[in-house]
Amino acid sequence: MSTSLLLQYVVIGVAVLISALIVFRKLAPELTNRWLAAASIHFSRHGRAGWVRAMGRRLQPRQATGNCSDGCSTCGACGSKPPAAARVEAVPLEFRPRR
Repeated sequence: MSTSLLLQYVVIGVAVLISALIVFRKLAPELTNRWLAAASIHFSRHGRAGWVRAMGRRLQPRQATGNCSDGCSTCGACGSKPPAAARVEAVPLEFRPRR
């Protein structure tokens, strides 16, 4: 196997891995936040190297800001959003004969 082919496989593998992580993060945000928090705690322990602790701080999941515009829905004060079908006005179809 040539080095250029190996490099191509590595680049494609990294791209597929990153895209799979992004999709998994979109589909299961609570689970990935728990995993990130656990990894952050593991890396941020005392006695670790400075760069490892810095990586642990970067892995910390973002917390909700607490205002109603972030859409966290943890407090229930924002209320429920109407379904998408209720927001769109229904227009009946009108069939016209050809001339």
